[in-house]
Amino acid sequence: MNNLLFECKLQPLFAVLGLPGGMELLIVMAIILLLFGNRLPGTMRSLGQSLVQFKKGMKEGDEEGSDKLQ
Repeated sequence: MNNLLFECKLQPLFAVLGLPGGMELLIVMAIILLLFGNRLPGTMRSLGQSLVQFKKGMKEGDEEGSDKLQ
């Protein structure tokens, strides 16, 4: 029930702001792909490597934290 009330309040706000719909988002994504398509694989690869390093750091931090508690 609260979710429905939340949606009803935000729907007019989104209409005023003019947020793009599904078709507009597809067009923007296609333009971005055309402009940056050749750099996209390298960027995604480095993003994935960064995420892996972040997860490793979080795991190491958790292990160090649990060692200090014992």
